[in-house]
Amino acid sequence: MRHDHDSLAHLDKAHVWHPYTQMAGYNERDPLIVVEGEGRKLKDANGRWYYDGSSSIWLNVHGHRVPEIDAAIRAQLERVAHSTLLGLANEPSILLAKELVDLSPEGLNKVFYSDSGSESVEAAIKMALQFFANREGRGTKRHRLLSFEAGYHGDTLGAVAAAPVDTFHWPFKRVIPDALRAPFPNVYRSGKDPQETTRDSLAAVERLFEEHPGEVAAAIVEPTLQNVAGIVVAPEGFLGGLAELCRGHGVLLIADEVATGIGRTGRMFACEHEGVSPDLMALGKGLAAGYLPLAATLTTDEVYEAFLGTHAEKKAFFHGHSFTGNQLGCAAALANLKLMREAGVLEGIPEKERIMASRAEAVREHPYVGDVRYKGMVLGIELVVDKKTKESYPWEAQVGWRVCDRAREKGLLVRPLGSVIICMPPLGSTAEEVSEMMEILTEAVWEAEGEIRALAEGVLSGDRGAYAARERA
Repeated sequence: MRHDHDSLAHLDKAHVWHPYTQMAGYNERDPLIVVEGEGRKLKDANGRWYYDGSSSIWLNVHGHRVPEIDAAIRAQLERVAHSTLLGLANEPSILLAKELVDLSPEGLNKVFYSDSGSESVEAAIKMALQFFANREGRGTKRHRLLSFEAGYHGDTLGAVAAAPVDTFHWPFKRVIPDALRAPFPNVYRSGKDPQETTRDSLAAVERLFEEHPGEVAAAIVEPTLQNVAGIVVAPEGFLGGLAELCRGHGVLLIADEVATGIGRTGRMFACEHEGVSPDLMALGKGLAAGYLPLAATLTTDEVYEAFLGTHAEKKAFFHGHSFTGNQLGCAAALANLKLMREAGVLEGIPEKERIMASRAEAVREHPYVGDVRYKGMVLGIELVVDKKTKESYPWEAQVGWRVCDRAREKGLLVRPLGSVIICMPPLGSTAEEVSEMMEILTEAVWEAEGEIRALAEGVLSGDRGAYAARERA
């Protein structure tokens, strides 16, 4: 039985609590209800098609209804949908583990499965902390994490503890331990050149290591770029310098590749841009091509072997999830990685990156565009109140939605992060599709100029009523 838009909208507002959504505003609007996908587009319940310009929140690799991945899932369904990985094994998880080890930076030989990026990060943090507890005893000094300001690693409590974002996580700060925080090298905000910005960040890391000798178990970082911070691209040399500092101080390095991995930055893994092999690497999002919940934490033989022992020692990694190593998800991931090779997805990214960059650079002259940042098939356009002072819009202004609403009217679905407009097309998009998406996005930025200016004037005048956005998602 098919339902029309109005009946679905009524049921949605009556029963569904949406993530990262202010429901008071959402319930005042007519929702966009997705009913179908094809290629790089999604169709709503009213029959209108839109480009999936955020890859369904950074997940989708090839598009929707991809024949090769559909077939792999159907074939696996004809065998078995799921069996536990607790003490048992299954064929797709074994084959995928071997594939991931072969693709990953050298030394990452062990694969632990979970269901989401937050959970893969959670597993990596727990592995790092227990690694030292298993080797040095329960009284080990190495019990702290080092992370980076404005970073984001997920919404489970361990991931939140590593990088709490005040806007999202303020109610939970009293129940999580404090991580040491260093500045991420944000060239736009620092006002310095890339080399000096990088030196300042690494110097802060080293200072924290020295101020807390022997206390830091692991440093966790989003390699190459911070996503939720607004697509902040680190200068070349930062990741390599961080890895060197970690080695020198006996600290494990966790690379959070949940958003940057599986080709998003132009390499299979962002760590490859600087030849870094982390001690632990968290994967999620694009691993199963946006089809099914699947994540993985990869680590070294050294970390793995610290968990080996007798039952009496209780050194095992007592952590897991009901759907760990799910056969359907692993089958989708295997088909995804195979298709990436056969279709030359990575080889096609440079051309599409150039298209995104050239189109985006054209909006730098917009009076309220402060910066444009990109890497691979990731783009961020930052709106500011004043280009000279770089003053940001307050969160409640929700200025980014002024552009995203215009883009939606034109057939492109993108979602902002505060004042930063994010565009992440599926990696398998054609050059023509990327060009069309960028044309819509840049037109939306210019067409929203009047609304953006009104918000800026409200901020500068101190008139909150003039800049407070209507309540919405």
